[in-house]
Amino acid sequence: MVPDVSTGSDSRGLIAYLFGPGRRDEHTNPHIVAAWDMTGAPDPGHDPAATYSQLAKRLDHHVDLRTRELGGKKPSQHVWHCPVRTAPGDRYLTDTEWAEVARRVVHATGIAPDRDERACRWIAVRHADDHIHIMATTVRADGRRPRTHQDGRRAQTECRRIEAEFGLRRLKSGDLTAPRTPTGAERAKAERQGQTVTARHWLRERAYAVAAAVHTEADYFTVLQSLGIKVKTRLGPESGDVIGYSLAAPGDTNSAGEPIWYGGSKLAPDLSINRLRERLPDQEVTDRPRFAADPAEPWQHTITAIQTAHFALDSDDHAAAQGQLAAFGDVLYNIASATPGPHRAELRAAATAFNRARRSATRADHQAAHALRQAAKELTYASNGPGGLTIALLFATVHLTRAAARWHEQRGHEQQAAAADEAFHHLQAGYQQAAATVLADLTRRAPRAETARRFEQDLHAAFPNHADRILADPTWTALTTTLAHAETAGHNPRRLLAELSTQQELDSAEHPAEVLNWHVYAQPNKLVQAARKRNTFNGPSSMSTAPNLPATPVAMRPQERGRRR
Repeated sequence: MVPDVSTGSDSRGLIAYLFGPGRRDEHTNPHIVAAWDMTGAPDPGHDPAATYSQLAKRLDHHVDLRTRELGGKKPSQHVWHCPVRTAPGDRYLTDTEWAEVARRVVHATGIAPDRDERACRWIAVRHADDHIHIMATTVRADGRRPRTHQDGRRAQTECRRIEAEFGLRRLKSGDLTAPRTPTGAERAKAERQGQTVTARHWLRERAYAVAAAVHTEADYFTVLQSLGIKVKTRLGPESGDVIGYSLAAPGDTNSAGEPIWYGGSKLAPDLSINRLRERLPDQEVTDRPRFAADPAEPWQHTITAIQTAHFALDSDDHAAAQGQLAAFGDVLYNIASATPGPHRAELRAAATAFNRARRSATRADHQAAHALRQAAKELTYASNGPGGLTIALLFATVHLTRAAARWHEQRGHEQQAAAADEAFHHLQAGYQQAAATVLADLTRRAPRAETARRFEQDLHAAFPNHADRILADPTWTALTTTLAHAETAGHNPRRLLAELSTQQELDSAEHPAEVLNWHVYAQPNKLVQAARKRNTFNGPSSMSTAPNLPATPVAMRPQERGRRR
């Protein structure tokens, strides 16, 4: 059961909507199921003689009194509105049951506490099987305003109780960090225009993708504008600094032809200007060149940073762990942009799903995740990962996402845990699509039997407790090819396997050789590293010189742009 509290100032307009046909004739038999006084509330749904004006006047009675007392100054935002909807698949509720729901919600939120004769006036209108709309005027009979602090959270809590008592589907409890859902009007507009998502959703996804790719606040606004998105900043009256911003999607206008603006914080809590500044400095600061001479480096840096994030999730530093999850959200967006192939759709879906898991009521320590965020930005400008390195990175994201789901679940973050689990399934599907071809190719190019037997001996020495399971894994042959490549790159296979013997994934992995394969694959080329050190010592060379910077990050290149579809 989902409540959605909002406020406004037009009581008659809201009443006309509640008792009208709806924007798409979806309202059937609209009528009052509960009210502050069932005998004194005219019902335009059941009484032909009742009018919208009569109902509005009765509801606004105390508002009008208060207005006269204030000398004509009507309280702002005095109309309280809360639709309450059952979940898909829930049973049918009778009018009597919906009336009980309404009374419990207005009591829980402070609009009309039980047995309070001076409480606000309110009505509950039903015009569909699965929901009601509760409307109230927030001026009491004694002229005071009701105590509605955290009314949205209190409504959510009461709905959780109602679900249990009414035998309805138990939904996840929120913590006020979820983004605003599109309104019915926004969804209807998207349908009329043939769009699969609303303007609000489209803007949110573009804003997240840009924030993941850029290095500074100025770059954030510049790249958004390059995508055709209108940007409006709000400046402080004294300092002249940007204190807020709003975005408008291309072609999204109101009836007067004016752009429809959405504030950053209205798109998502962590897209507000203050939250963005925690991740984007005013001036660019980099620890190393943005473009590496070795195309494998950005992918290896990201894999290493993801492994570090694993340790943060296992620690007692919750702020650092939350910071890693926020940065990991950037990683997912940039992997989806930098990775071509049919599995890209799953990666994009994973990035979108993980947005709910990247923030919680725990305040994030973004500095603790600096390495992961910088690695994510390197991917923005990286070429496609060499060989199976991209697959190794996807494999790492699958395991970190599963760890994120567990981390949220252990702390009671129900919505975040569900979002991380959804992202995990998308990433797993994307990984499986991409990995099948690479694993088959590694298997086909297996080394000679003599070399494989030597690697088998190394395996028994490094993994005495797991060796039999690894050798029985169908991907063992592919692992021998990867070990041969690592040996060619300057690694000692036995020493390398010993270093990887502490990997916890092997304890429960269904395919331990596959787990080990991608850990080995992610190891840097020692010979290339040694050559780079020599060239750096002897002076600049072509190997240590970064290529020319592309004008536009991979995530924002023209082929990725365009009006939402």
